This record gives sequence, structure tokens and C-alpha cells, in this order.
Amino acid sequence: MTLREKHQQGKFTITVELDPPKSSSAQKVFDQAARLKGKVDAINIADSPMSKMRMSPISLSYLLQHNKDIETIFHLTCRDRNIIGLQSELLGAAALGVNNILTLTGDKPDNGDHPFAQSVFEVDCMGLLNIAKTLNAGKDLAGNDLDEPTNFYIGATGNPGAPDLEIERQKLAAKIQNGAHFVQTQPIYDLEQAKRYIDKMSEFDVPIMLGLIPLKSFKMATYLHEKVPGINITQEILDRVEKGGKEAGTEIAIETLEQIKKIAAGVHIMPLNDIDTTLHIIDHV
Repeated sequence: MTLREKHQQGKFTITVELDPPKSSSAQKVFDQAARLKGKVDAINIADSPMSKMRMSPISLSYLLQHNKDIETIFHLTCRDRNIIGLQSELLGAAALGVNNILTLTGDKPDNGDHPFAQSVFEVDCMGLLNIAKTLNAGKDLAGNDLDEPTNFYIGATGNPGAPDLEIERQKLAAKIQNGAHFVQTQPIYDLEQAKRYIDKMSEFDVPIMLGLIPLKSFKMATYLHEKVPGINITQEILDRVEKGGKEAGTEIAIETLEQIKKIAAGVHIMPLNDIDTTLHIIDHV
């Protein structure tokens, strides 16, 4: 079954995010994906994450599906393309059979490896959702008919750690209205907060996959807690990681995943390319 079919049947799904290579060879990601095959339901491919130039997520997603028979979700940001470019990319993805998309506004290039690059941002994630929805309906943004409509399974992001869950609910309502079919969220470290988010969004008939980043160190945990908006790490977890390091972080991820299975449609693991830890977590739940 496809990811869409699994969600329609209420099956708990696991996705793992991988970074595309800064290379013309996809072998590194092929090797990572081969280890994940059979353990996960789909692999997310980021779109030049943190504005650091990488291989095209659409091309890499196609290669993984075509050569390795692993379903993918490609990320697409509004940073690098205007509305003509975004539509063109999406039609190409559809032609390649790469139909799962996660829509993102994207990071500014300022802190990336090409800080002199010019941003586009002609639309944001809401506009990109609408573009994918419009192409699915057989039209382009100018109202012209497509010879063949697309069939995208459209994903949007969510933030369980938002300071105001009512505003977050309104944002999700708008994303669904603009075409979102499923949600992948920021990583969670406060299960009570995650439960409140799931309860708040329960009126929407869309599968929500809660995010999970295994903590590797106390330094990493402190950085995420203090510097990344929307990520709130409880004092209990900070204390455990300070004392136990990566081993404690892995134990916390296993415990968190066990609870996610009880409240959400799936989990989206962002392993920062640590496949060993990812497999360990999945195998222990």
C-alpha cells in the first residue's frame, strides 16, 4: 500500500527524513535508504535544508523510488522558485511518479552556504499548497487547463509547541482549505503538550505525524530548547540527557515513540543522518 492508502486505513506510519547529498552521486542516500527499507513507510527528502545547496529532492526521490523501490516524500520550498518554476517542478515530479510532497516556505539563504543568493518567496507555504491543489484539479494558476491533472498527496507542517494552539488550529484549518491532506510536525519532547495539540486538531480529518529528533547530547538539547522556536524540552528530559548523554536521548526517543503510537497517526523521525540510532529506536518499539 502507498502512504496515502495506509493513512486512509488508519495504519500507524513511520517516516524518516534524509538530507540529499552535496554531490552528483546519490549513493550515500541509497545506502542509508537500503537500511531503512522495510522498517519505514516513506523517506522524506529535504530541499536544500538550512539553505545549504544539495541535490534536487525531486530527482533524488525519483531515483529512490525507481531504483530502490522505496516510497518518498519530497520537500519543496518557496525560497528558490517563482510560481512558474514551482508549477514546472511539480508537473515534472508528477511525470516521474513522485506524488508525495511536503510544502514549506523555506529558510532564507543568509545563514546557508550561499549567503549571497537571492530569495524568491513569491508565495509562502499557503500559496504552494494552493498551487498543488490547483494542479490536482487540472488547472494552472492562470486558470488554463492541464492536459493531465496531477495526483499529489499533499503534506503540511504543524507545530505542537506553538505558544497559542488556537492560532495554530486556525493555521491548520487554512492549510487544509488550501489543499493539505496530511501533517508532519516539529519534534516533540513534551508529551502533554503533544496530546493537547492532537486534541485541539481532532476536528480535522487529516492524519498527523508527530515529529521526533533523538537527542545526541546535552548541548544539542539545550540548543533546541533555547534557540529553535516551537521546540520545548521539559526539565526532566534536560536533566536526563545531561546525566546520560546520547544513551539517555535514545531511551527518551523510544519512550516518546511508544506514546506517539497511542495518540497520533504516525511519527516523522528526523535523525540528522544517524541511521544506527533510528533503526535502534524503531526496532525497540
